[in-house]
Amino acid sequence: MKALIQRVSSASVTVDQQLVGAINTGLLVLLGVEKDDTEQQLKKLAEKVLKYRVFSDENGKMNLNVQQAGGALLVVSQFTLAADTNSGLRPSFSTAAHPDNALKLYQDFVTYCRSFGIEVATGQFGADMQVALVNNGPVTFLLNS
Repeated sequence: MKALIQRVSSASVTVDQQLVGAINTGLLVLLGVEKDDTEQQLKKLAEKVLKYRVFSDENGKMNLNVQQAGGALLVVSQFTLAADTNSGLRPSFSTAAHPDNALKLYQDFVTYCRSFGIEVATGQFGADMQVALVNNGPVTFLLNS
């Protein structure tokens, strides 16, 4: 399981020109689920996302996590993060989770994050989403479970 996190001033997701999720300050989390991912890995990754210190403290140092900064999460499923890009010029998705399993783990990730009392907005699993963001920094990290 992989999470590409981006520190944002704002982010939103639209599907068919309808807004489905939006946040102001926080993290845009692009979540890729692989076929052998487990609930244990999901919890480990979610906790890492929530605790990762990417927001500036009073001294301008990246020392605060999203909750300490008063931010929210926008979690968007992105199966292309699970692609194998090691050979050739076309990605292989043989390592990506089956959609049914990926949906369950995606929903469980969102639920688990919410259990920590943080606001979590979402995209729409499996949809053709338009993601807009203002990347603050820019600050972007790839986290693995």
